[in-house]
Amino acid sequence: MPENLAEAAAVCGLSGWQTFWRVELPLAWPGILSAMVLTFVHTLGEFGVVLMMGGSIPGETKTVAIAIYDRVQSFDLAGADRMALLLLALSLGAVAASFFASARLAARR
Repeated sequence: MPENLAEAAAVCGLSGWQTFWRVELPLAWPGILSAMVLTFVHTLGEFGVVLMMGGSIPGETKTVAIAIYDRVQSFDLAGADRMALLLLALSLGAVAASFFASARLAARR
């Protein structure tokens, strides 16, 4: 964010918190939203950490990535393909929603 915007807010009489809420946060919101969505999408496919740290306890720590792995290990490739396609669709949908939300926020300004 350009420093002159914060300086202009101070000249207009806004306090530090008012500057944060009214100037800085609205400008940073598209980046924050994108970071949140990309973090969510990344954790959808996280496999190694869940398998190593949480284990694969039946009925307790099942994730989509572990379910796909289990399907491949049992040679149910069609089921693994369907689950991977669902995971891909969810990820692409989340990224698309982030881009559309960012575009709407940018259009409001």
